[in-house]
Amino acid sequence: MSAHEHPLGISFEFFPPNTEAGKEKLLGVRDALAARKPRFFSVTYGAGGSTQARTTQTVKSVRESGINTAPHLSCIGSDKGELRELLAQYREDDINSLVALRGDLPSGMGGIGELRYANELVEFIREETGDHFEIAVAAYPESHPQAPSFERDLENFARKVKAGANLAITQYFFNPDAYFHFVERARRLGVETPIIPGIMPITNYTKLARFSDACGADIPRWIRKQLEAYGDDSESIQAFGEEVITRLCERLLDGGAPGLHFYTLNQAKASLKVLDNLGA
Repeated sequence: MSAHEHPLGISFEFFPPNTEAGKEKLLGVRDALAARKPRFFSVTYGAGGSTQARTTQTVKSVRESGINTAPHLSCIGSDKGELRELLAQYREDDINSLVALRGDLPSGMGGIGELRYANELVEFIREETGDHFEIAVAAYPESHPQAPSFERDLENFARKVKAGANLAITQYFFNPDAYFHFVERARRLGVETPIIPGIMPITNYTKLARFSDACGADIPRWIRKQLEAYGDDSESIQAFGEEVITRLCERLLDGGAPGLHFYTLNQAKASLKVLDNLGA
C-alpha cells in the first residue's frame, strides 16, 4: 500500500542542531527525505530562551528544500507579546503551518507565561492570525505522562482541537490498538480532525528506552526483550527495528490512519527503509 493513497501522506520531524557539523548533516538528511515529497517537515522547540532562535534558523534552512515547514511553538515561558512577534515573523517568512504545544515545564522555573495550556495557545493564534496557519496539536494515545487520567487527557485533547486545530500528531507508540482506541474515543467526543500517528524508528535500544521512560511511551515487553538480547549488535537491532516499525505502519495504514509522521532524530536511513518497505 502506498502512503500516497492517503490525503495527508507522510511528514518528518527534526530538532534544531546545536553544532556546525549537526547543521551540515541535517541538510543532507533534509534533501534525502524531501525527495519523498512529504506533506510537511516540522522543527521542534526545546526548553530555554535561546532555542526559539535556533528553531527559527532551522526552519529557514529546512524550508529551502521547498517543503512546507512547521515550527513548534510552545506557550510555556512565552508571553503574548513575544508570541505575537514570532507569529508576525513567521507570516513574513511565508510560514503557513505550526505545531502548537504546551511545552515542557522547565524545572525550577517560576514564571510559566501568560498562556498555560495548548488550547489557550491555539485560541491565541486564531485570534491573532485568523486562518493563516494550519495548526497541528499533540495527541497521546497512551495518555500524557502528567495526565491524572485517560479520560481527563482525552477531554483536554478534544478542547485543544476544538480551539481551532486542523490536525493532530500523536506521541509515538508501538501498539497500534492504543492508537485505534484513542481515535475511536476522540471521535465519540466530536473530534473530526485527522489524527496522524507519530512513528519512532528503532535504531538504538538505550536511547529508545530513555526517551520512552521520559515521555510515557510504552515499549511492549516482547520488543524490549528482543532488543536486550541483541546487546551491542547494532545491525541486528536495526534490522529488527525496521521489521517492527514496518509492520506497525502497515497495520496503521490498513486501519485507516491518515498518514505517518516520523520522528527522525535528524537521521534519514531508518525512516527511508520503512518507507521503501511500504512502497511509499
